Amino acid sequence: MFETELTRTLNIQYPIFQAPMAGGPTTPELIAAVSNAGGLGNLGAGYLAPDQIRNAIHKIRQLTDQPFGVNLFVPEKQEESEVEVSLMNDYLNNYRVELGIEVNPSILKSSESFEEQVQVLLDEKIPVFSFTFGVAPHNIIQAMKQQGTVVIGTATTVEEAKYLEAAGVNAIVAQGSEAGGHRGTFLKNVSNPLIGTMALVPQIADHVSIPIIASGGIMDGRGFLASLALGASAVQMGTAFLACIESGAHESYKQKILSANEDSTELTRAYSGKPARGIRTKFMNDMHQYPGNIPAYPIQNAMTRDIRQAAAKANNPEYMSLWAGQGLRLASSQSAATIVERTIDQANEIVNANYNLRNG
Repeated sequence: MFETELTRTLNIQYPIFQAPMAGGPTTPELIAAVSNAGGLGNLGAGYLAPDQIRNAIHKIRQLTDQPFGVNLFVPEKQEESEVEVSLMNDYLNNYRVELGIEVNPSILKSSESFEEQVQVLLDEKIPVFSFTFGVAPHNIIQAMKQQGTVVIGTATTVEEAKYLEAAGVNAIVAQGSEAGGHRGTFLKNVSNPLIGTMALVPQIADHVSIPIIASGGIMDGRGFLASLALGASAVQMGTAFLACIESGAHESYKQKILSANEDSTELTRAYSGKPARGIRTKFMNDMHQYPGNIPAYPIQNAMTRDIRQAAAKANNPEYMSLWAGQGLRLASSQSAATIVERTIDQANEIVNANYNLRNG
């Protein structure tokens, strides 16, 4: 049951993807647990150096012989204003003083080399390659497909989905506004579209011919089943796995996930310079008062990294980036395998109950 075009293409049992959450939550143990349970585990590798990606892939393969995916961030060209960066650095020094870390730290680089990251994925012949923040270059998409890797892009609008299909991807993540973490918006004719998953998925389904993965607010069998009914071939669940046993999220982060409510999140550019949904913190509230312009991603992301890391060491979640979606009240601390099994069991129960109703 629940066999779809994507489960057949990927040779997986269930159309459940664990979202590739960059920054630590997607440990090899989490990825392998989801894949071993019949879903598709995904490594969020956007911030990882090439050697770190290779090591993670080797560890995943030690833990599972099932398919898995790796996600990267497509680099964006941003104008860097030295004045904006200097003003922001002065402002951030207040938090560095409070956390007892060095002021005016030197930032060696704001992001890893996308080309070098991609080369590792090609060398390792990974089963699934997904990308966010844009469209991977045509030669990379073709090189992946030629070696049998399934390529997946991320869209937040119908136009973006059509653009990705034309670029040659095999499937599209339809990211609704409920989703935690960074928005995948990339077409510049839209500022920051916030179309909900339930509205987005069927509209994309009507305009592309390749499989869709619904993402945003899906936490259990109800959201899973609803997504398939709307035209998705799979679902991508992130927040649902954030507090699970195998997640690499900081313990303070996990506790926030388990204690927060559906109205606890908001979109912010404070941490990274790019809109992302997370649990409201003191840092986000303070940055609302910042009088200047927040430098664009990945500059701001690099500038706040030392603050976020120091906050994690101090167990102070108020300065950490606590990415989470709007379904977080439904999160649990169970194992990843239990979350997958429970999602499928609940979906089966709903289908069987409705079948009995019709035939009662």
